[in-house]
Amino acid sequence: MNLSQNSKVDISAEVGSVHDGSFGNAIKLIEYTKAMGADVIKFQTHISEAETLRNAPMPPAFKGEPRYEYFERTAFDESKWKEIKEKCDSEGIEFMSSPFSIEAVELLENLDMKRYKIPSGEVTNLPMLEVIAETKKQILLSTGMSSLAEIDDAISTINTYHNDIIILQCTSEYPCSLENVGLNMLEFFHEKYKFPVGFSDHTPNIYASLAAVSLGAIYIEKHFTYSKEMYGSDAKYDIEPNEFKSLIDGIREIEIIQNHMVDKDTLAKEKEDIKLIYEKSIVLKNDLKNGDTIKAEFIAFKKPGSGIKPKDLDKVINQKVNRDIKANTLLSLDDLL
Repeated sequence: MNLSQNSKVDISAEVGSVHDGSFGNAIKLIEYTKAMGADVIKFQTHISEAETLRNAPMPPAFKGEPRYEYFERTAFDESKWKEIKEKCDSEGIEFMSSPFSIEAVELLENLDMKRYKIPSGEVTNLPMLEVIAETKKQILLSTGMSSLAEIDDAISTINTYHNDIIILQCTSEYPCSLENVGLNMLEFFHEKYKFPVGFSDHTPNIYASLAAVSLGAIYIEKHFTYSKEMYGSDAKYDIEPNEFKSLIDGIREIEIIQNHMVDKDTLAKEKEDIKLIYEKSIVLKNDLKNGDTIKAEFIAFKKPGSGIKPKDLDKVINQKVNRDIKANTLLSLDDLL
């Protein structure tokens, strides 16, 4: 399967809340991701009061501080989000932020965000999906913890307003085990829903993302941090700048490979000169006199390939030569009676 032929893969650096509430960190993250060559930088827009109860349980992957307090401490107000969006615009990188409440959608609409990424935990939040779908903007739908029935419901809700959807294979594990990556779902989603597909990668390295691109993903999202030692819910599962740059370079090379089809006959014709160097011809192991018969035991196959081809051996065996020929001489059909 090659769904992405002739397409450029969108590469999204998911920074989430790795900025830890520092506006300066957020600005530097934008500069880093642009310098690496990412197409998108994706944040998360959390509004504690709008999205969680104070006593909501903590996720297994992060128990650093209560979620309500963490979201509240690391949140930006609308004026700071506006500056972040403007910084992205000036750097030429797409700003995206996942909303976790209708209030967050309203904030992001005020920023004129280009499209929406639906995080895995919001797929069943159909009222919020409806609000987002009403904007008629493209939706990237993550499927990290959803059943097929829940995905069906989400897509049906969006389709009431439009069908500009990219379905992202994702598994909500931090880190995701190789056994649960599920790249088989890329083709399944494409065949079932007829939408483009992408991959939100929670593995600890870049290999699953490279494989996803080779299988047709047109959007790759990978968590990014300055350092795995940073505090926060995602940092220790993210990849650092050098590895993210390797991911981008790898995807761009895969694109070149995918978007250039090779015809073996044309390629063979283009390689005719080099074929003469590497291929073999029929030669004699020993001297023959004019009129001698060429027997199988007299034959060897040696470079270069400018003589009689080995595949034409039957044209040579048991034929007589019409001149004296020294050993290790390329035979020609003109040498035969």
